[in-house]
Amino acid sequence: MSVCLVTGSGGLIGGETARFFASKGFDVVGVDNDMRSYFFGRQASTRWHVAKLSEGLPSYTHYAEDIRDPEAMDRVFARHGKDIAIVVHTAAQPSHDWAAREPLTDFDVNARATLILLEAVRKHCPEAVFIFTSTNKVYGDTPNALPLVETETRYELDESHPWHAQGIDETMSLDASTHSVFGASKVAADIMVQEYGRYFGMNTVVFRGGCLTGSGHSGAELHGFLAYLVKCGATGAPYTVFGYKGKQVRDNIHSSDLVNMFWHYFNAPRPGQVYNAGGGRHSNCSMLEAIALCEEITGREFNYTYADDNRVGDHMWWISDVSKFREHYPRWQYTYGIRDIVTEIYENTGERMSR
Repeated sequence: MSVCLVTGSGGLIGGETARFFASKGFDVVGVDNDMRSYFFGRQASTRWHVAKLSEGLPSYTHYAEDIRDPEAMDRVFARHGKDIAIVVHTAAQPSHDWAAREPLTDFDVNARATLILLEAVRKHCPEAVFIFTSTNKVYGDTPNALPLVETETRYELDESHPWHAQGIDETMSLDASTHSVFGASKVAADIMVQEYGRYFGMNTVVFRGGCLTGSGHSGAELHGFLAYLVKCGATGAPYTVFGYKGKQVRDNIHSSDLVNMFWHYFNAPRPGQVYNAGGGRHSNCSMLEAIALCEEITGREFNYTYADDNRVGDHMWWISDVSKFREHYPRWQYTYGIRDIVTEIYENTGERMSR
């Protein structure tokens, strides 16, 4: 039986990946030690998600191991060996603000652990596909130098710019910008994953995500913008908008649409490739627009305050151009728009609160 090994299996993308590949007949091996609760507190714990996977997927095997431990990773990979057909590496420290508190921990989790996993794959299952969930933050604050126009509810890229129609593509430079400590650690991992594809000929790929979201997200203030925003909207909890007048734009891709990207790549790998992966022009919103949509769907006034200071390295406008991926894999399509996503998160938030 082919094995799909997922790091961060209790997270949004990890859990979606586990369910998807189990439905395709794979045995799924999950690695997750709930570091998210260390990063963001008990309310962000992924234990509920791991329990749901363990109960709902007969083919699921869980390891509560630390991906920073090379001996532990070697044991996991040795146990499943050449049966591993695909490794989906979603585990990460994902927050700008948290990374600045503990830069060594951030780099260990995001960069060094990625190298440990790449070496484990090269040793035990070198033919396997290795999928890395990177981030658009590898571009640093370079997007903020784009010619933006302020409207009533959002910033928008000037119509004369070649990226206006589709969004930002993979040719944007990673250099000479402020990334945040988090962005810098993800750059290191991103480049290493590419190198193992180009230098060693392994089936590695980098997906540079926009806002990855869905009802499986354990959203927290420091990470998980849309899930946390809808959670606050549903419960009446206070929310803080950080800078840019609340007009900063994010593209939001549902976890299932992203995992479908993984599936298309798995079936026809292109070693060392990089793809921007977000909601694109199909699914995006500003902070103010997200709040208005949340009020409409929940039927209650949103409780938020505004802080003038934006987060370091934060983007004023980001929309991913996914046309490169679509050119390589033309059968892939979006299935969720922004309204679908917010509605699903809201309904799931109510269900989890009632348990």
